[in-house]
Amino acid sequence: MDFDISQWIVRIPVLLFSITIHEYAHGRAAFWLGDPTAKNMGRLTLNPLPHIDPFGAICLFLFNFGWAKPVPVNPGFFKNIRKGIIFMSLSGPLINLAAAFLAGMLIRFLLLPYELYLNVLLYMILMNIGLGLFNLLPIPPLDGSHVLENILSPKAAHKYREIGRYGPMIIIGIVLLDNFAHTGILNRILITPMIHLAHLFAGNNLFRLLGIMG
Repeated sequence: MDFDISQWIVRIPVLLFSITIHEYAHGRAAFWLGDPTAKNMGRLTLNPLPHIDPFGAICLFLFNFGWAKPVPVNPGFFKNIRKGIIFMSLSGPLINLAAAFLAGMLIRFLLLPYELYLNVLLYMILMNIGLGLFNLLPIPPLDGSHVLENILSPKAAHKYREIGRYGPMIIIGIVLLDNFAHTGILNRILITPMIHLAHLFAGNNLFRLLGIMG
């Protein structure tokens, strides 16, 4: 795709929307489970500014995957802490996949010949799938790590938390290796599944849209 200025202008609001609904879903899920922390700290909002993590936003903007500033959560408010953390952690990626699904339905059934409309749909499906799948990876501090930690036995979870301190370095290392050493790690674990899922949602019109915008 040719990333001219008009496409970058579209990418920014789509990026902000994707990050915002992700973090809002975490805060809303925690609130439903009895935790008012996010609400009390002003994070239960659809205003994107409190949710932006600069490095995660740059990764999402450039590579179609990334993360936002974590919503503050106090699991002590949950009646069942392990189940509550799993539900709260999954809520962010699932809302992104739901947004991608809706975009996919529009691509599949309502592919109108308007450039702005097509650009929004393309970035909406790719960014939201990228954000959702990336955050499901079981690498701390991503959402998938919280799910895995609370599925494991207490002993295994403790060991996993010890390893988890290196999670951010692992993520940065993967990104650097993929972009400078061309290892193809991200392609295998993220980009290829992202395209397959986008195709599942949008059908063959996805490739038609990629051709139009390419």
